[in-house]
Amino acid sequence: MHQLILFVIAPFLLSFSWSANAQLNIVTTTGMIADLTQNIGGDKVKVTALMSSGVDPHLYKATQGDLRKLLRADLIFYNGLHLEGKMQDVFEKMARKKPVYAISAELPPERLRHFDTHPDPHIWFDVQLWKQAGQYILKMLSQHQPDARKSFEHNAQRYFQQLDDLDQWVRQQMATIPQNQRILITAHDAFGYFGQAYSVKVMGLQGISTAAEFGLQDMKQLKDVIVNNGVKAVFVESSVSPRFIESLMKGVRAEGHELKIGGELYSDAMGLPGTPEGHYLGMVRHNVNTLVHALSGEAQ
Repeated sequence: MHQLILFVIAPFLLSFSWSANAQLNIVTTTGMIADLTQNIGGDKVKVTALMSSGVDPHLYKATQGDLRKLLRADLIFYNGLHLEGKMQDVFEKMARKKPVYAISAELPPERLRHFDTHPDPHIWFDVQLWKQAGQYILKMLSQHQPDARKSFEHNAQRYFQQLDDLDQWVRQQMATIPQNQRILITAHDAFGYFGQAYSVKVMGLQGISTAAEFGLQDMKQLKDVIVNNGVKAVFVESSVSPRFIESLMKGVRAEGHELKIGGELYSDAMGLPGTPEGHYLGMVRHNVNTLVHALSGEAQ
Protein backbone atom coordinates (compact mmCIF):
# COMPACT_ATOMS: atom_id res chain seq x y z
CA MET A 1 0.00 0.00 0.00
CA HIS A 2 2.80 2.40 0.93
CA GLN A 3 4.62 1.53 -2.29
CA LEU A 4 1.45 2.30 -4.30
CA ILE A 5 1.02 5.71 -2.62
CA LEU A 6 4.68 6.54 -3.23
CA PHE A 7 4.32 5.51 -6.88
CA VAL A 8 1.29 7.78 -7.31
CA ILE A 9 2.72 10.88 -5.60
CA ALA A 10 6.31 10.52 -6.81
CA PRO A 11 5.71 12.49 -10.05
CA PHE A 12 4.15 15.31 -8.01
CA LEU A 13 7.12 15.36 -5.63
CA LEU A 14 9.51 15.51 -8.56
CA SER A 15 7.46 18.30 -10.10
CA PHE A 16 7.42 20.25 -6.83
CA SER A 17 11.17 19.81 -6.37
CA TRP A 18 11.86 21.10 -9.88
CA SER A 19 9.55 24.10 -9.40
CA ALA A 20 11.20 25.08 -6.14
CA ASN A 21 14.64 25.05 -7.73
CA ALA A 22 13.68 26.41 -11.15
CA GLN A 23 14.95 29.80 -12.23
CA LEU A 24 12.42 32.59 -12.55
CA ASN A 25 12.18 33.57 -16.21
CA ILE A 26 12.28 37.38 -16.13
CA VAL A 27 11.99 39.78 -19.06
CA THR A 28 12.98 43.44 -18.71
CA THR A 29 12.84 46.36 -21.09
CA THR A 30 16.24 48.04 -20.70
CA GLY A 31 19.67 46.58 -20.10
CA MET A 32 20.00 48.65 -16.91
CA ILE A 33 16.97 46.94 -15.38
CA ALA A 34 18.25 43.53 -16.52
CA ASP A 35 21.62 44.23 -14.89
CA LEU A 36 20.01 45.32 -11.61
CA THR A 37 17.69 42.29 -11.59
CA GLN A 38 20.50 39.84 -12.35
CA ASN A 39 22.67 41.22 -9.56
CA ILE A 40 19.86 40.72 -7.06
CA GLY A 41 18.46 37.48 -8.45
CA GLY A 42 21.79 35.73 -9.01
CA ASP A 43 21.54 32.11 -10.12
CA LYS A 44 17.87 31.93 -9.11
CA VAL A 45 16.79 33.98 -12.15
CA LYS A 46 17.18 33.96 -15.92
CA VAL A 47 16.98 37.55 -17.17
CA THR A 48 16.40 38.72 -20.75
CA ALA A 49 16.44 42.39 -21.82
CA LEU A 50 14.34 43.38 -24.83
CA MET A 51 16.44 46.45 -25.63
CA SER A 52 20.09 45.97 -26.48
CA SER A 53 23.04 48.37 -26.47
CA GLY A 54 22.48 51.59 -28.41
CA VAL A 55 18.68 51.23 -28.46
CA ASP A 56 16.54 54.28 -27.66
CA PRO A 57 13.71 53.15 -25.31
CA HIS A 58 11.63 56.28 -25.99
CA LEU A 59 11.14 55.22 -29.62
CA TYR A 60 11.26 51.44 -29.21
CA LYS A 61 8.50 49.33 -30.75
CA ALA A 62 7.98 45.75 -29.60
CA THR A 63 8.49 43.03 -32.21
CA GLN A 64 6.53 39.78 -32.47
CA GLY A 65 9.54 38.06 -30.92
CA ASP A 66 9.40 40.48 -27.98
CA LEU A 67 5.73 39.73 -27.41
CA ARG A 68 6.45 36.00 -27.35
CA LYS A 69 9.15 36.56 -24.73
CA LEU A 70 6.79 38.68 -22.65
CA LEU A 71 4.03 36.05 -22.80
CA ARG A 72 6.42 33.31 -21.67
CA ALA A 73 7.92 35.35 -18.82
CA ASP A 74 7.21 34.56 -15.16
CA LEU A 75 7.81 38.22 -14.28
CA ILE A 76 8.19 41.40 -16.31
CA PHE A 77 10.05 44.48 -15.06
CA TYR A 78 9.90 47.81 -16.88
CA ASN A 79 11.03 51.29 -15.91
CA GLY A 80 7.73 53.16 -16.02
CA LEU A 81 7.34 56.96 -15.91
CA HIS A 82 6.71 56.68 -19.67
CA LEU A 83 10.32 55.77 -20.53
CA GLU A 84 9.05 52.98 -22.78
CA GLY A 85 6.60 55.25 -24.60
CA LYS A 86 3.58 53.43 -26.00
CA MET A 87 4.77 50.09 -24.62
CA GLN A 88 3.54 51.23 -21.20
CA ASP A 89 -0.05 50.68 -22.38
CA VAL A 90 0.87 47.11 -23.33
CA PHE A 91 2.37 46.47 -19.89
CA GLU A 92 -0.63 47.90 -18.07
CA LYS A 93 -2.94 45.54 -19.99
CA MET A 94 -0.67 42.54 -19.44
CA ALA A 95 -0.56 43.29 -15.71
CA ARG A 96 -4.20 42.16 -15.46
CA LYS A 97 -3.15 38.60 -16.30
CA LYS A 98 0.45 38.19 -15.11
CA PRO A 99 3.06 39.80 -12.81
CA VAL A 100 4.21 43.00 -14.52
CA TYR A 101 5.95 45.67 -12.46
CA ALA A 102 7.22 49.21 -13.02
CA ILE A 103 10.38 49.38 -10.90
CA SER A 104 9.72 53.09 -10.27
CA ALA A 105 6.36 52.30 -8.62
CA GLU A 106 7.43 52.90 -5.00
CA LEU A 107 9.98 55.68 -5.43
CA PRO A 108 9.29 58.72 -3.20
CA PRO A 109 7.26 61.24 -5.24
CA GLU A 110 9.33 64.13 -3.85
CA ARG A 111 12.48 62.58 -5.40
CA LEU A 112 11.01 62.47 -8.92
CA ARG A 113 11.71 65.24 -11.41
CA HIS A 114 9.17 66.58 -13.90
CA PHE A 115 9.58 68.25 -17.27
CA ASP A 116 6.50 70.38 -17.91
CA THR A 117 3.74 67.93 -16.89
CA HIS A 118 5.72 64.76 -17.67
CA PRO A 119 7.72 62.74 -15.14
CA ASP A 120 11.41 62.33 -15.86
CA PRO A 121 12.01 58.57 -16.27
CA HIS A 122 15.85 58.59 -16.17
CA ILE A 123 16.04 57.47 -12.53
CA TRP A 124 19.24 55.40 -12.96
CA PHE A 125 21.40 58.55 -13.10
CA ASP A 126 20.92 59.10 -9.37
CA VAL A 127 22.72 56.06 -7.95
CA GLN A 128 20.85 56.21 -4.64
CA LEU A 129 17.49 56.38 -6.45
CA TRP A 130 18.54 53.38 -8.54
CA LYS A 131 19.31 51.52 -5.32
CA GLN A 132 15.73 52.21 -4.17
CA ALA A 133 14.43 50.77 -7.44
CA GLY A 134 16.57 47.73 -6.64
CA GLN A 135 14.87 47.40 -3.25
CA TYR A 136 11.53 47.18 -5.06
CA ILE A 137 12.90 44.45 -7.35
CA LEU A 138 14.14 42.57 -4.25
CA LYS A 139 10.65 42.80 -2.76
CA MET A 140 8.96 41.45 -5.89
CA LEU A 141 11.46 38.63 -6.41
CA SER A 142 11.06 37.56 -2.79
CA GLN A 143 7.27 37.52 -3.14
CA HIS A 144 7.36 35.32 -6.21
CA GLN A 145 10.10 32.96 -5.05
CA PRO A 146 9.96 33.00 -1.22
CA ASP A 147 12.22 29.93 -0.92
CA ALA A 148 15.04 32.03 -2.40
CA ARG A 149 14.43 35.10 -0.24
CA LYS A 150 17.66 34.72 1.77
CA SER A 151 19.69 34.33 -1.41
CA PHE A 152 18.08 37.45 -2.91
CA GLU A 153 18.71 39.44 0.28
CA HIS A 154 22.35 38.35 0.42
CA ASN A 155 22.92 39.31 -3.23
CA ALA A 156 21.12 42.63 -2.76
CA GLN A 157 23.11 43.56 0.34
CA ARG A 158 26.38 42.95 -1.50
CA TYR A 159 25.31 44.84 -4.62
CA PHE A 160 23.76 47.75 -2.73
CA GLN A 161 27.12 48.24 -0.99
CA GLN A 162 28.71 48.54 -4.43
CA LEU A 163 26.11 51.16 -5.34
CA ASP A 164 26.84 53.10 -2.13
CA ASP A 165 30.56 53.02 -2.96
CA LEU A 166 29.84 54.15 -6.52
CA ASP A 167 27.69 57.03 -5.28
CA GLN A 168 30.51 58.28 -3.05
CA TRP A 169 33.04 57.93 -5.87
CA VAL A 170 30.84 59.97 -8.24
CA ARG A 171 30.55 62.76 -5.65
CA GLN A 172 34.32 62.82 -5.14
CA GLN A 173 35.07 62.93 -8.87
CA MET A 174 32.51 65.60 -9.73
CA ALA A 175 33.86 67.76 -6.88
CA THR A 176 37.16 67.98 -8.78
CA ILE A 177 35.44 70.07 -11.47
CA PRO A 178 35.17 73.78 -10.56
CA GLN A 179 31.53 74.64 -9.84
CA ASN A 180 31.29 77.19 -12.69
CA GLN A 181 32.48 74.53 -15.18
CA ARG A 182 29.94 71.88 -14.16
CA ILE A 183 27.64 72.44 -17.13
CA LEU A 184 26.51 69.30 -18.96
CA ILE A 185 24.92 69.81 -22.39
CA THR A 186 23.58 66.85 -24.39
CA ALA A 187 21.05 66.11 -27.12
CA HIS A 188 18.15 65.32 -24.76
CA ASP A 189 17.55 66.00 -21.11
CA ALA A 190 18.49 62.55 -19.79
CA PHE A 191 20.88 63.64 -17.04
CA GLY A 192 18.55 65.70 -14.85
CA TYR A 193 18.71 63.25 -11.93
CA PHE A 194 22.48 63.19 -12.27
CA GLY A 195 22.58 66.98 -12.09
CA GLN A 196 20.21 67.06 -9.11
CA ALA A 197 22.20 64.45 -7.17
CA TYR A 198 25.74 65.63 -7.99
CA SER A 199 25.43 69.43 -8.33
CA VAL A 200 25.73 69.73 -12.11
CA LYS A 201 23.81 72.15 -14.32
CA VAL A 202 22.23 70.00 -17.04
CA MET A 203 20.71 71.18 -20.32
CA GLY A 204 19.45 69.29 -23.37
CA LEU A 205 18.31 70.33 -26.82
CA GLN A 206 15.25 68.11 -26.55
CA GLY A 207 13.13 67.44 -23.49
CA ILE A 208 13.22 64.25 -21.43
CA SER A 209 12.11 62.18 -24.45
CA THR A 210 13.94 61.89 -27.76
CA ALA A 211 10.49 61.86 -29.37
CA ALA A 212 10.18 65.55 -28.49
CA GLU A 213 11.01 68.24 -31.01
CA PHE A 214 13.23 71.23 -30.43
CA GLY A 215 13.05 74.62 -32.09
CA LEU A 216 15.31 77.52 -33.00
CA GLN A 217 14.56 79.14 -29.65
CA ASP A 218 15.95 76.07 -27.84
CA MET A 219 19.07 76.22 -30.00
CA LYS A 220 19.53 79.96 -29.34
CA GLN A 221 19.07 79.50 -25.58
CA LEU A 222 21.77 76.85 -25.46
CA LYS A 223 24.14 78.90 -27.62
CA ASP A 224 23.76 81.82 -25.22
CA VAL A 225 24.51 79.59 -22.21
CA ILE A 226 27.60 78.18 -23.93
CA VAL A 227 29.00 81.55 -24.95
CA ASN A 228 28.14 83.38 -21.71
CA ASN A 229 29.62 80.63 -19.51
CA GLY A 230 32.62 79.82 -21.66
CA VAL A 231 31.54 76.19 -22.07
CA LYS A 232 34.21 74.35 -24.04
CA ALA A 233 32.62 70.92 -24.49
CA VAL A 234 29.25 69.32 -25.20
CA PHE A 235 28.47 65.61 -25.28
CA VAL A 236 26.88 63.09 -27.63
CA GLU A 237 24.88 60.09 -26.44
CA SER A 238 25.36 56.47 -27.44
CA SER A 239 21.66 55.89 -28.15
CA VAL A 240 20.83 59.26 -29.78
CA SER A 241 21.85 60.62 -33.18
CA PRO A 242 24.69 63.18 -32.89
CA ARG A 243 23.24 65.45 -35.60
CA PHE A 244 21.52 67.80 -33.12
CA ILE A 245 24.72 68.37 -31.16
CA GLU A 246 26.66 68.83 -34.40
CA SER A 247 24.16 71.51 -35.49
CA LEU A 248 24.61 73.25 -32.14
CA MET A 249 28.39 73.20 -32.52
CA LYS A 250 28.20 74.76 -35.99
CA GLY A 251 25.95 77.53 -34.70
CA VAL A 252 28.26 78.30 -31.78
CA ARG A 253 31.39 78.26 -33.93
CA ALA A 254 29.71 80.61 -36.41
CA GLU A 255 29.60 83.14 -33.57
CA GLY A 256 33.33 82.78 -32.96
CA HIS A 257 33.22 80.51 -29.91
CA GLU A 258 35.31 77.33 -29.98
CA LEU A 259 33.38 74.23 -28.93
CA LYS A 260 34.30 70.54 -29.03
CA ILE A 261 32.60 67.21 -28.40
CA GLY A 262 33.78 66.14 -24.96
CA GLY A 263 33.02 62.50 -25.58
CA GLU A 264 30.19 59.98 -25.82
CA LEU A 265 27.97 59.35 -22.79
CA TYR A 266 25.75 56.35 -22.17
CA SER A 267 22.29 57.70 -21.48
CA ASP A 268 19.31 55.44 -22.27
CA ALA A 269 21.28 52.26 -22.94
CA MET A 270 24.45 50.64 -21.62
CA GLY A 271 27.50 49.59 -23.64
CA LEU A 272 28.06 46.34 -25.51
CA PRO A 273 27.90 43.07 -23.55
CA GLY A 274 31.31 41.95 -22.34
CA THR A 275 32.65 45.51 -21.99
CA PRO A 276 32.95 47.45 -18.70
CA GLU A 277 30.25 49.81 -19.96
CA GLY A 278 27.95 46.81 -20.55
CA HIS A 279 27.17 46.87 -16.81
CA TYR A 280 25.57 49.66 -14.80
CA LEU A 281 28.59 50.27 -12.56
CA GLY A 282 30.92 50.54 -15.56
CA MET A 283 28.50 52.73 -17.51
CA VAL A 284 28.34 55.28 -14.66
CA ARG A 285 32.12 55.24 -14.21
CA HIS A 286 32.65 55.80 -17.94
CA ASN A 287 30.27 58.77 -17.95
CA VAL A 288 31.87 60.39 -14.92
CA ASN A 289 35.41 59.89 -16.21
CA THR A 290 34.37 61.38 -19.57
CA LEU A 291 32.81 64.42 -17.88
CA VAL A 292 35.76 65.05 -15.57
CA HIS A 293 38.24 64.77 -18.43
CA ALA A 294 36.30 67.16 -20.71
CA LEU A 295 35.03 69.72 -18.21
CA SER A 296 38.14 70.08 -16.02
CA GLY A 297 40.78 68.97 -18.50
CA GLU A 298 42.07 66.34 -16.09
CA ALA A 299 41.65 62.62 -16.69
CA GLN A 300 40.76 60.79 -13.48
